Amino acid sequence: MTTASPTGPGGLGKASPGPGGAAPPDPHARPGARTLAGARVRRGLLRALPVSPAVVLLALFLAGPIGYCAYIAFTDLQLTGQAESGFIGFDNFREAFGDERFLNAVWLTLVFTVLSSLIGQNTLGLALASLMQRASKPVRTLTGAIVVTAWVLPEVIAGFLLYAFFRREGTLNAVLDFLHLPSQNWLFTLPILAVSFANVWRGTAFSMLVYSAALNEIPKEITEAAQVDGASGWRRMWHITLPMIRRSIGTNLMLNTLQTLSVFGLIWVMTRGGPGNRSQTLPLFMYEQAFQKSMIGYGTAVALLLLLVGSLFSLVYMRLLRTEV
Repeated sequence: MTTASPTGPGGLGKASPGPGGAAPPDPHARPGARTLAGARVRRGLLRALPVSPAVVLLALFLAGPIGYCAYIAFTDLQLTGQAESGFIGFDNFREAFGDERFLNAVWLTLVFTVLSSLIGQNTLGLALASLMQRASKPVRTLTGAIVVTAWVLPEVIAGFLLYAFFRREGTLNAVLDFLHLPSQNWLFTLPILAVSFANVWRGTAFSMLVYSAALNEIPKEITEAAQVDGASGWRRMWHITLPMIRRSIGTNLMLNTLQTLSVFGLIWVMTRGGPGNRSQTLPLFMYEQAFQKSMIGYGTAVALLLLLVGSLFSLVYMRLLRTEV
């Protein structure tokens, strides 16, 4: 017969070994690391289950096409006159950076984005939102209806309207002639400025709505206290309003920039990238190479470079959004 082991401190003894010398399992012992890892994995799978359909759809309709385009960009695929395509590595990208027309399209894309999005839509949208806060209700309603109407118009219709406004016999020159001011063919002499103005006219409503919502969230007590202390309107805007809506500014800039980088129909209707290539941004250059010259591989490489430019802008804005006010 097995005798009990001597008692330890406090009078509690250790359990006697069982048959074969193995100690019986301790009911108070913590589960093993493998058991804990398995439980965590099961919990993670259960939490991911509700979003799995969305992940599958994103992989099918977003990641899949992007991956296929990335593959095509490294081939010499053409629409016509080719039996099969072959892998050519980075030749398409080397050709792009050695093409003066591509470099010109990059420059015009940056000019178009800075003028129409970063400066035009952003500044005008903030100004309209600030003025509408101080205006009467009828003025706010009328101004909001006019600005939002330009935003909801289809891009092609907006392009035709602005083409009629800027053409040689258009509305702008008619007004200038009436005022006895010199007129010109704006779509020929200043095409990139004309399409930039058109994009400002069409897209300012989004910035106005974003900033109107942001300004309404600023506590009135803060601005009233600054006004009582003698701060002018510009000082209140610079030291109070802009810091408090900093995140809204970053979000608006990011969304406007990404939308502006992909503008195609508006410029195509107004100038088709001309005259020559003086208003040919990257989307129009990509369309010309891929579908007019049938060089799908080269056009897709340009599309990937445009996607890279948009990603760089997004990273900068996301970095700004993570910065605390």
